[in-house]
Amino acid sequence: MADPEQVLSGRVALVTGASRGIGRAIAQRLAAAGATVIVSARSLNQAGASQRFGTDQVVPGTLAETVQLIEQAGGRAIAVAADLEKPEERDTLVARAVAAAGRIDILVNNAGFADYARVDAMSLDTFDRTFAHYLRAPFQLATAAIPHMKAQGSGWIVNIGSVTALPPTRPYPDYARAGGDVVYAAIKAALHRFTQGLAAELVDHGIAVNVVGPSTAIRTPGASQLIPDDYPTEDVEYLAETVLAMCHRPAVERTGLIAFSMHYPHSQRLTVRTLDGNDTMPPREPPAFSHPAIAPAGF
Repeated sequence: MADPEQVLSGRVALVTGASRGIGRAIAQRLAAAGATVIVSARSLNQAGASQRFGTDQVVPGTLAETVQLIEQAGGRAIAVAADLEKPEERDTLVARAVAAAGRIDILVNNAGFADYARVDAMSLDTFDRTFAHYLRAPFQLATAAIPHMKAQGSGWIVNIGSVTALPPTRPYPDYARAGGDVVYAAIKAALHRFTQGLAAELVDHGIAVNVVGPSTAIRTPGASQLIPDDYPTEDVEYLAETVLAMCHRPAVERTGLIAFSMHYPHSQRLTVRTLDGNDTMPPREPPAFSHPAIAPAGF
């Protein structure tokens, strides 16, 4: 691989929601850094339909495509399909990943289901599915991975968070008044707190637990309907590099952080590489319109 550091050489990473978008980008970047990446999602060879906004929608992207991209760049990836809404597939995912690759060093909880609705118009089914994806699944996958990491004496868990977990600014902007993301945001806030508490519980075992989220928004096939056409989104490479930064330092040096994709690389002066590791991205300052409560170095 072209990435000269190869900081993940010999490591195995499991990335959920890796058939497209942010999950695919993270998988590519970790593979470029030398990891064998287990990529997981519902769609193995064919894009599947999902119930969103009251209708069945097919979003492009498959695990086979992600594996091909990684292998074309010289990396190694293994597809292990799982629908995280199905207990039998969710609860066996870590075991199947370990069986496929021999170990697990890194767990990236990225997969999600976003179906925005105002609280007074949201169905209980949408609430339950949002909770299942963004808190139940990270909890269950982490508890399955932790014994393996403890036995190895080290491990890294990265949960993909969201700037929406921060309180809306005042006076309330138009998008907050329009609503729709309250339940999603509340569960992401719970994920942030879960991460920080789990980090404290596992630091003595050498296991780091951190959150990485977009500083603003990243346009992906699964999220495009939720982002206005004129909204200035950010490049996914900065988030992928921030995830990588959380996946190799000892837990005593870097754990319990809530870090954001444009702020953290800028504050730490990280070199942000392209997803295949071949080139570098230009240094960029965090957008002026990003949430004022973001701590540049994480909190």
